[in-house]
Amino acid sequence: MKVLIAEDDVTSRSIVTAVLRKWGYDPVVTADGQAAWDELQKPDAPKLVLLDWNMPGLDGPEVCRRLRKIATPHPPFVILLTARGEKSDIVAGLQAGANDFVTKPFDPSELQARLAVGQRVVDLQSALNDRIGELNAALDHVKTLQGILPVCMHCKKIRNDDDSWQKIEQYLQVHTDVKVSHGVCPDCLERLYPEK
Repeated sequence: MKVLIAEDDVTSRSIVTAVLRKWGYDPVVTADGQAAWDELQKPDAPKLVLLDWNMPGLDGPEVCRRLRKIATPHPPFVILLTARGEKSDIVAGLQAGANDFVTKPFDPSELQARLAVGQRVVDLQSALNDRIGELNAALDHVKTLQGILPVCMHCKKIRNDDDSWQKIEQYLQVHTDVKVSHGVCPDCLERLYPEK
């Protein structure tokens, strides 16, 4: 899985990149907030993001705020990786839109565990979006009358899926978005009410 690294410090950037490669991730490396933002605008942008807080151009929280303003079915999982560790910093980072917060110097096992959580969230979100698409397609299919409908040639009732018969109006209201109104056609008017 691709992971975007946004870190302006060369040493920190090299360490994080090497560690992520060792864990099997595919790092996409940027050196400032604007470059990270540009990378995140691409169609194949990474879904896991490690952002430093203090960077030239855009800082980490500003990148988070911008990301959260975009409505997308596949939002990235953002971890702020920063030397800031006060409670107020954590709150500010999370309020800006980060999903998680790791302080520097980071413990490798903690970072690995938090990335694994992020990957699970991204995978679940993707599976959920796929499922929503399938359910919407199934709903559209159900709402559309398809195939052959068994209709009684005398009373015009329809046989439904559980082999019971119901009035056509009831069937249509259950299986479609159609609203049924009643009237009398000219042929029936003449046949049933000849004196009119």
